Amino acid sequence: MGRSRGRLSASSLTTYLRCPRQWLLAYQAGLSGPKRPSQILGVVLEDAVCALMMHHPPSEVDGLEGLRHWAQPMVDDLAQKAWESGRSAWEATLWKAEGTAWDDVTVASIKDRINGGLALFLEEVEACFDKNGGPYLETLRQGNSPFRVPSPAWGNEPAFPLPDKVPDASLRRWSSTESATWQSENEPCRWNEAWECARPWFKDPRVHQPQRLYHPDGWASGELDLVLRWDGRTRIVDIKSGRSSSLFAPSLEHQLRFYAWLWYETHEHQHVDGMEGWYLADPERVAYAPPTADDMEELSASYRASHEAMQTAAEGVLTFPGSFGDACTGEQAGCGWCSVSKDENGAWSGPEFSKWLGSAPQVSLSSPYEKLDSVQGRVTVRGRLTGAWGPMPNHFGEPVLGALLVVGDQHITVEESEPGAFQHLHGFAEQDVVLKDALPGVWRDQARLYLDDRTVASLHSESSEEGEPYTRLGLLRTRANVAGRVLSIGQRSGTRLDGKPWSMLSLILWDGTHLAEVVAFGQSISQRLLALQPGDAVAMTGVELGWRGGILQLRIDNRKTRIETPRTH
Repeated sequence: MGRSRGRLSASSLTTYLRCPRQWLLAYQAGLSGPKRPSQILGVVLEDAVCALMMHHPPSEVDGLEGLRHWAQPMVDDLAQKAWESGRSAWEATLWKAEGTAWDDVTVASIKDRINGGLALFLEEVEACFDKNGGPYLETLRQGNSPFRVPSPAWGNEPAFPLPDKVPDASLRRWSSTESATWQSENEPCRWNEAWECARPWFKDPRVHQPQRLYHPDGWASGELDLVLRWDGRTRIVDIKSGRSSSLFAPSLEHQLRFYAWLWYETHEHQHVDGMEGWYLADPERVAYAPPTADDMEELSASYRASHEAMQTAAEGVLTFPGSFGDACTGEQAGCGWCSVSKDENGAWSGPEFSKWLGSAPQVSLSSPYEKLDSVQGRVTVRGRLTGAWGPMPNHFGEPVLGALLVVGDQHITVEESEPGAFQHLHGFAEQDVVLKDALPGVWRDQARLYLDDRTVASLHSESSEEGEPYTRLGLLRTRANVAGRVLSIGQRSGTRLDGKPWSMLSLILWDGTHLAEVVAFGQSISQRLLALQPGDAVAMTGVELGWRGGILQLRIDNRKTRIETPRTH
């Protein structure tokens, strides 16, 4: 149920198709650019449009204009709340694009876009009314949902994907001051009923758990915006806050085809009947032909090939910048850091926010600090695997498998680096094993080994290799002393599966030739970290080793890690 850099998603796929280096730096290394108000605007707009559709029109509302007039006060209120929510998110943003401000976004512009979403939804309501409510009208009138996962509505009980993980789910009350009003059986459909019937599925804002589709084999996932089902057909819709002339618009069809394929894989080979993009600014509905039955096998092979290529793109410690030929032209939508390069004469090129690289003092390291590429990587160990556990949440709140590796009087915890990364771990329980290419790390002062899809496990008695260079458990390196400059920084927060909050700060440390993500969780997020900006120097001793997608990730422990922010190195 957790996020994973190892899974193929619609956004990672479309980014990879546009520019593989943009994907590598953004999705694998975690390198981001400065945030713009438009990025926050898209999130709050989608939430507002979905919240509007959750309301229940009164039975006396008549006609499209009646529905529009009834909804308008709610649009005004949602626009104001969306603006305020966006402002809070903007104020919490650590790295903002130069020359931008949330005040550039007006409540009126948000209201116009919510009205754009309302107009597009009312087209569905009108079509539903013309068909007398569609095939599910009588089922809904009886208080039943025709779907396993009902469309969210205020006052109705939400559907938690994992209700057992919500401690007080059975005690919660979801009553509302409004509710659906239905006519008697076989009566003609009224306009308020057409709204109720036409309401699509979307992410329920009351559900804190992920509401995604997961491929049965675990290597792909996707989060849909809307699913229209009122007429007996299945149409998937992606909401866009801008216009169809956007630089990102060509990626929409690829995104929707991925969702259609994922629906097919997760719904017993059911085909979607339509794919649409809803652009709120104009408003505009852009439709695409969905994949056919003959397309599915080809799409599966193509997506699997892309996923495998992504998994083998890089590991360990990434160089930055790459060789002069590695940089892209910067012409594709979303390109930024991927276009940074340094020629043989030492001249830098890249986007405006990276210009400081050309004038920054050279990073020089002295004891006790070391270069990032000298951090210990994969190791081979042997011992007896026992005490299998899981799946249980790791420090990201993701459910992973784990066990203990015991050698003499020493033992160490081993676990999957990400959900599904080493699914056959428990198959070696209570046996002597060799773990080749495991990743050393630490969690809560205890050494730990992380296993991913590049780790190979075999029974020790079956190992045919002679003279295998095993690493002793007592010699595993779990911390490092590093220094460099900040390339990017950001902060995120959310809610775990069990409802508990989490927060995470992420920065990219660059030592002049290589980069690594540095993360801090909860109480380890200090004011000193929050004050950092790209270009600032930072030095850390005792930072913990970790790995995400096989790429080095350093983790700050507020009890053990010492952070300094010198003016120069």
